[in-house]
Amino acid sequence: MRVEIWSDIACPWCYIGKARFEKGLAEFAHHDEVEIVHRSFELDPTYAGDEPVQVIDMLARKYGRTREEAQAMEANVAANARAEGLGYLTEGRDHGNTFDIHRLLHLARARGRQDELLNLAYRANFAEERSVYDGDVLVALAVEAGLDADEARAVLADPKAYADEVRADEREAAELGANAVPFFVFDRRYGISGGQPAEVFTQALEQAWKDRPMTMIGEDAGACGPDGACEVPVTGGTNA
Repeated sequence: MRVEIWSDIACPWCYIGKARFEKGLAEFAHHDEVEIVHRSFELDPTYAGDEPVQVIDMLARKYGRTREEAQAMEANVAANARAEGLGYLTEGRDHGNTFDIHRLLHLARARGRQDELLNLAYRANFAEERSVYDGDVLVALAVEAGLDADEARAVLADPKAYADEVRADEREAAELGANAVPFFVFDRRYGISGGQPAEVFTQALEQAWKDRPMTMIGEDAGACGPDGACEVPVTGGTNA
């Protein structure tokens, strides 16, 4: 079974939702038979600033709130993150364009290190004083995730590298009706929006597993139909 997760590194509920999903997955009996694919979604694709801005300032401006109200919003999210055992800084975090991060995550997927890089990027962005909008920090994170530093730098230096893959993920999200993240899709049959409780993910996994398409193995085997008629396969030999 495949679970696809659309998310953005700038999204705190994606950070929290990933942790909750993994807890729900751990309770699923067939967890070792689930393939996880992380897909790209930009919360602020039009952001074109050369320099990142402080998250509190961005929230106040975006939602028309005072700084105090924005700080209260962050404190609420932080409480949810910490309840899941996640670190979370409410002050001093940056916000910027995440397109380069998504491109690097596609490189990581191609090298089998996507989940490792995503975890490191989330931690750097939300729990550590490391700006994921800095190219040197991204390269350092890529190396920590097991990627080659020169290859990571080459991807970041070439704006076309993995750009089509990011855009394709975003188009697919739109086609599936996703207008917010995190967005979880189970075998292209069921979708869950938001960082739901772990038990919701366990239930969705169980339902998707129950309803997954049956894979037929083998051909020309003997079988009986609902009318009681049975067919004997032709094997090329002669019945005595």
